[in-house]
Amino acid sequence: MALNLFGSVRRFLHWGPLIAIGIIKSITIMTLYMNAMWWPAERSFGGFLNQAIFVMLSASTGFYFLAASLTGPRFLPFKWRPKNKKDESFLQYCDICEGFKAPRSHHCRKCNRCVIKMDHHCPWINNCVGWANHGYFTAFLGFAVLGCLQATVILGASLYVGLYRDWYLYYGHYSKVTVQLTVWSLVLCVFNIGLAIGVVITVGALFVYQMRAILNNRTAIEDWILEKARYRQERTNEPFVYPYDVGRWDNMKQVLNLTCTAAGNGVEWTVLEGCDQFTLTREQLAQKHEKRARTRTYTIIRPATGSWFPCWSQGIKVCLSPPFTDEPRIKLDKGDVVHVTRWRKHWLFGEKHQTRPLGTDEKPKRVRGWFPRQCAVELAEQDEANELQQYLNDEGKKLN
Repeated sequence: MALNLFGSVRRFLHWGPLIAIGIIKSITIMTLYMNAMWWPAERSFGGFLNQAIFVMLSASTGFYFLAASLTGPRFLPFKWRPKNKKDESFLQYCDICEGFKAPRSHHCRKCNRCVIKMDHHCPWINNCVGWANHGYFTAFLGFAVLGCLQATVILGASLYVGLYRDWYLYYGHYSKVTVQLTVWSLVLCVFNIGLAIGVVITVGALFVYQMRAILNNRTAIEDWILEKARYRQERTNEPFVYPYDVGRWDNMKQVLNLTCTAAGNGVEWTVLEGCDQFTLTREQLAQKHEKRARTRTYTIIRPATGSWFPCWSQGIKVCLSPPFTDEPRIKLDKGDVVHVTRWRKHWLFGEKHQTRPLGTDEKPKRVRGWFPRQCAVELAEQDEANELQQYLNDEGKKLN
């Protein structure tokens, strides 16, 4: 019990939750302070209703934020295996968790666990968004947008009345002279208006994206898998039907309801007629097979620092064209070998080749990430360069 409590507290000791909670509290406190002058609750029923709605929206935002973070997405048990051993051939294997990945499950490198129906890892809740907390997370986004919309109106109206206080006094509108601004209240009011508008725009866009994902019954990862499946279908003419889109209403009921509890058990899913539980996993295995087929092996000829912006060591072009992803950058030494699977103009993504230390059964930790292209050369090119150099040396000896 004590360990669970410590783990829950530690989850919030991270820049994401601390900033998110700070924004929620800052907007809430400043809005209530300004609203108490602009439209006091004790003055009219409208003022009471306005304040009650805002308090409800703010409290709901905080509640669903905590629920999304503390509930978590749910993880597959370590060394998980399907009930039927024959089904293992349709599933991917996770070397880190030493078990198979259930349909719609993916390994999160930040949580270091296989997440059930993983959508993405969210730094603001310091947890993954997945099967168990997708409803809570979406509700948090929705209430945050509604609360900040109301806060923007209240703060904006209060600021207007406060700035035109002298005008109201001059024309005798004494009933409207309610907001008194000090230097600090003016600065904080403007600051929180900016915060509220920022939340409406950014969180609103994320809320729309999450609602689209829920209505289509596709996670962010499955969007990427489906895009690759369509591209592969064009080349191979192999038909593929996404199995989990069973209609918008039924899709929504799997995630959103009055209690925000997830439907099912996270392992077995409702699928379209003609599909089965392993339709998507078979497609993933086929994509993985193609990925291995196009893998190129590179050797490191120049150390890579692992920096996200290595302008001093690798040049300004590399620094100004980073991969737009939160995937890690890896540190490499001269002579390391990397199996590359993705390419950019100035960057490569791959996994460092490692051998198991002698006298131990422990598997080395996988090291994968991006590194500058100019730090490496493909082994085939390196072999050709070595052969050419050897030929030139031999010819030089003959001439001498």
